[in-house]
Amino acid sequence: MNNKIETLSTVKVQHSDDLYKIVDSLNRTLKEDDLMFGLALDEEDHEKAIFTIYRT
Repeated sequence: MNNKIETLSTVKVQHSDDLYKIVDSLNRTLKEDDLMFGLALDEEDHEKAIFTIYRT
């Protein structure tokens, strides 16, 4: 069984308290299309977040 995760896109955006809600909604809506979304704080600049789109 091949469980490879492919990174499709990564973008750095201004951090907002509600960004996780968008990522959660995308994950719930598009998981059946083999897409997954991630959000992480930028380790160097905590006012920025890194949004990533994956194909699973």
